Order: sequence, then C-alpha cells, then structure tokens
Amino acid sequence: MGDVAMTVPVLRALTLKYPGVKVTVVSKAFFKPLFKNIPNVAFFAAEPEGRHKGLAGLLKLYKELASLKPDAVADLHNVLRSKIITALFTLSGKKTATTNKARSEKKALTRTNNKIFKPLTPVTQRHAQVFKQLDFPVDLSVPVFPEREHLADEVLQITGQKIGKWIGIAPFAQHKGKVYPQNLMQQVINQLAEKPGYTLFLFGGKNEQVLLQGYASDKENCIVLAGKISFEQEIAFISNLDVMLSMDSGNSHIAAMLGVKVVTLWGATHPYTGFAPFNQPLENALTADREKYPLLPTSVYGNKEVEGYEDVMATIKPEAVVNKVEEVLLR
Repeated sequence: MGDVAMTVPVLRALTLKYPGVKVTVVSKAFFKPLFKNIPNVAFFAAEPEGRHKGLAGLLKLYKELASLKPDAVADLHNVLRSKIITALFTLSGKKTATTNKARSEKKALTRTNNKIFKPLTPVTQRHAQVFKQLDFPVDLSVPVFPEREHLADEVLQITGQKIGKWIGIAPFAQHKGKVYPQNLMQQVINQLAEKPGYTLFLFGGKNEQVLLQGYASDKENCIVLAGKISFEQEIAFISNLDVMLSMDSGNSHIAAMLGVKVVTLWGATHPYTGFAPFNQPLENALTADREKYPLLPTSVYGNKEVEGYEDVMATIKPEAVVNKVEEVLLR
C-alpha cells in the first residue's frame, strides 16, 4: 500500500502540469480510493489472483490495456508482472520507461560488511524521472495537496466533531523489524492522551482491533478506527488529521500524499533507503541508535532478522516520540 501511495504525489504533479494528459492507473481494485481526487486519472483494476493470473492472464491484461490505445507506458513497480506487460508494449512500438529501484545501492546500504551509509534518491523522485524519460518532466519541489475531505455522518458518529488537535497513530507494520515495542507505544499513547485538547485515533487492520483496544483501554479521547470505517472513509479521515504518528508503513505514505504532517519511527529500516514519506523533513523521522547498532539499516523492508538486533527500536525513547509529535503540532 505504501508503494502505491507514493505514486500519488507524482501523478498529481503530472496531471496539474499537463492538464491535457489522461492517465490510467493499473493496480489492484482495493487501491482505487487513493487516486480518486486526482484530475484526469482513470483506474483499471488488475486481478493478479483472478482473471489476470499467470502468463495467460498477463497476456489478457496486456490486450485489455492495449485496447485503451495508450501513447506511453510508465512502469512504476518494476516487478516481473509489470516488466512483462511493459516489454509487450515496447515490442508493439509504444514508448515505455521503468522506475529504477536502485537494488545495488540498497544492497550496499543494508549489507553487513562494507556498508555505504548514505541517502538514496527518494522513490518519488525516481518515479518523476520515469515521466521525464517519457517527455513529461514534473517538479515535486512545490507540491499541491488536496483540500481536507468532508467527513460522512457515519464517520462523525464514531469520531465526533473536530475539537482541538487530532493525532493519528498507526502502531503496526508488515514486518516485526519495523514495529515499535508494544510497552513503549503504550507509554506514548498514555502520555499523549493526558495532554489537554488532543484526540488520538488508532489505525490498523481488523485482525489488530484487540491490540488497539488494549492501547486505548478506557481513554475517552482515544478512539480505535480499525474495522469501523471503509478504506475510502479512512483516507478522507486521515486528510483531517493534524499529525500522523506511524511506523515505516503504508499509513505514513497515505498521510504524506494528503499533505498531513507525519512523524515516523524506524527500526531495522531507515529513511535513507528512499522510502521516507513524501515532502516530510528528515527530522520528523526518529531512527534507532546506530552507535549502539552500527549495522543499521539491516533491511529495506524490515523482513530480515539479524541476531542481536531484535530490540533496536527500544533505543527510541517514548519521551522523544511524544516531544517530536508536540513539536510538529506547533509548526
């Protein structure tokens, strides 16, 4: 989800600069709400587990996309499936370009020996380079964000009308190496909930509701949203936040694409990999202690375990997280 959300600021910049260009986004149907507020963007739902599964399914997908008669194809995913589709368009004479995932640079940044610790080009900039290759250069330095969305009555029945500051908290990530320890996150939530004028909203999946309810306990100003609203309603709600506190995960990128301030916590991964939320200052990213754990980052996605590095996120103190959130709220 984060990878898809990171394409949104680039597509918004593209369509604003070139209003005569029509874009068709090809992705899984679940992600369609991410693109609904971008002008001149249509959505084509691919079904990689259904009618577009396997090589025969990919050929069918290619034929369906070819019938749209695109002038150019931008592969912003650069995986086997998208490579095959892109290659077919190239063979048909269409102009194509693919995002450079900088796999060798990422390997150098995360390897144990001879680590090259330096920031890589942000993924959003790599996407922008794709459109430059297609003769549609875009400038991401002065982004335009959508207005805060109107909230449906059924959402307001859960959240209440906005009073004071709204703080989103997304304490989970796909891999354990990117998740802040539960006891420390509880301290963060407790401290923020004690502040007057703050309302906390907890994000996660349906299978994480019990854990989130534990975080919220009986705090009146701490509301669990997981499993209560749709994905589209969740996006609209995030646009109304004053700040999002997130792991290195999809929620940070959704908030960033909407122009919401984001504070991120990094464990096995690091913002230098190029996956920092769009247009957020580096000081908003709190990272684990590299003096104590010099092999960090050990992974691009947080899916690799290194012996002795299981508790790196514990070096990020709850007080530092709370202070950073409050600092960002005052900007």
